[in-house]
Amino acid sequence: MTHRVLAALDCGTNSTRLLVESDSGDVLAREMRITRLGQGVDATGALSDEAMGRTLGVLAEYRTIMDACGVTAGRLAATSAARDASNGPAFLLEASKVSGVDAEILSGEEEGRLSFTGAMAGLEPAAGDNLVLDIGGGSTEIVMVRDGRLAAHSMQVGCVRVSERTLANDPPTAEDLAGARAMAEAALDGAFQAMPALGALAPESRLVGLAGTVATLAMIDLELEEYDRDRVHHHWLSLERIRHWCDLLAAESSADRARRAGMVPGREDIIVGGLVVLVATIERLGLDGCLSSESDILDGMVASLRSW
Repeated sequence: MTHRVLAALDCGTNSTRLLVESDSGDVLAREMRITRLGQGVDATGALSDEAMGRTLGVLAEYRTIMDACGVTAGRLAATSAARDASNGPAFLLEASKVSGVDAEILSGEEEGRLSFTGAMAGLEPAAGDNLVLDIGGGSTEIVMVRDGRLAAHSMQVGCVRVSERTLANDPPTAEDLAGARAMAEAALDGAFQAMPALGALAPESRLVGLAGTVATLAMIDLELEEYDRDRVHHHWLSLERIRHWCDLLAAESSADRARRAGMVPGREDIIVGGLVVLVATIERLGLDGCLSSESDILDGMVASLRSW
């Protein structure tokens, strides 16, 4: 059998990430850069030249890493920002040229499916329903599996979109926060209409939280000065702790948040928007917290390459 090296690239609204694995599952590279591809998309409907330039620069860097690792097959996905932008297809053409990997725009449902596959890697299924919440920069995917049947819904709320639309002040005012919460609640109304089973979860159901908002919160909760994947991965965050940190961080300026142990540079100005979505979702689901997972859509994309 030919030895393969597989790569997954994710051009998200806030970050651009890379995962390279051998066909046997050994991780050869895992990288993340804050590129804010979706900066201003909610207002303008287009990706800015500056944001595309930042992202393409990182993709060029990632191509060097992939070449050094001997990548034989890859998948590059763009999500909410590119989905919403009028010039998303043009960006994908450039991303394909720079990275050497054909780029695609994922639907919200496919994004949810891949995120669920990645999140469940190494986890035994819960006794009740299995749920995954992937809080991105522009959208948030909620995925549920009951009796082996998967349903996914993409909500048009994410840490960047909520922050740009509602959190105008630094620190946000009570009115700002109320607007963010209303935005999250409206999105959840749509999710519960699309997936009625969310309103009647089985006992012992479990929510797994993905992406930068949840991972950064786990680091803050653990007071990590440096990233430690083993400690962040599968760290339990109770609703009580999540509310505590949401309230505390919302009362601080971005500059003060940036000085906190565990705060990932580039997330200090958007984490409150993401936490508002996280709190609203857990409360609406009637759960007592979520499990942080560092295995996510990238892992799901690599898994999909193995089946091709």
